[in-house]
Amino acid sequence: MSVSIASPDFNSLVVNHARKDFPLLEATATVADALDRIRREGVGERVIYFFAVDAGERLVGVLPTRRLLTAPLETPLEEIMVRRVIAIPATATVLEACEFFVLYKFFAFPVVDNERRVVGVVDVSLFAEEILQGGEEGPPSVAPNEDVFEALGFHLAQIRGASPFRVFRYRFPWLLATVAAGTGCALLAGAFEATLAQSLIITFFLTMVLGLNESVSMQSMTVTIQALRVARLTRRWFLENLRRECATALLLGLTCGLVVGAIVWLWRRDLAAASVIAGSIFTSLFAACLFGFSVPSLLHGLKLDPKIAAGPVTLALADFFALTFYFTLAWLVL
Repeated sequence: MSVSIASPDFNSLVVNHARKDFPLLEATATVADALDRIRREGVGERVIYFFAVDAGERLVGVLPTRRLLTAPLETPLEEIMVRRVIAIPATATVLEACEFFVLYKFFAFPVVDNERRVVGVVDVSLFAEEILQGGEEGPPSVAPNEDVFEALGFHLAQIRGASPFRVFRYRFPWLLATVAAGTGCALLAGAFEATLAQSLIITFFLTMVLGLNESVSMQSMTVTIQALRVARLTRRWFLENLRRECATALLLGLTCGLVVGAIVWLWRRDLAAASVIAGSIFTSLFAACLFGFSVPSLLHGLKLDPKIAAGPVTLALADFFALTFYFTLAWLVL
């Protein structure tokens, strides 16, 4: 007869539900050494992946069981391990850990501390039994399959469900950033009314400037939010990714600016207008990338939900900056 127990609190730390009965393998060891260690220490209830660590016991790779069993015995583990490992931070909640399974569809994840040392392992079978089935004890489940991820995703949607009014209260304050930016942009356009009336081509390409600006900022924001799900926000991480984003922004801004500038020149044979539009696109796209990277990083650092807040704030800042530079440059040149 099965005995029901309370399912884990979705706001509790996932490390409290992680397994500890697993061997960690040294990346410099050979397959033979690894298999000997596994035999000595055992593998616990479920083993899907083995994890490799360096001399400081920091996570450096993952070893799928098939690779470990089929590789020659003299092969070093660092030659067959997968170096790019997605790990769940020890500070993550049970709900956040469930989202890792839904997003990446891996059967297990290591749980790591701030120094990237492995402190536990969680696998999808554990979540399927203890969370989806309410924590009922019984015989071990069969191997997980794709249906588990679909069921888990559906269950998370139910947990996150809320009344329309509650969702409204959660989302509306951030939309005020868009309202404020739109009002500011309208006032800005009014201040440059004479410039717009004097050069209609500036008005013609206003939609394209804003469209490119918003598209690039959303791309950058989405990539950043995705990266923050699997990385710890540190000064080093921020600066390294900021440099990478700046390089990407320069390429995007330069390429789009030249293409649109060429279109303006071929259409109207107006070099001044082509220069203004191309220069504005280059500068605004560069800024849009930086806003798309910095805003979700800041919100994440402040423990706010970037999935809800980053979009309105990023677009508001990017649009206002783009129009300010666009109108000012047109007023100075045309």
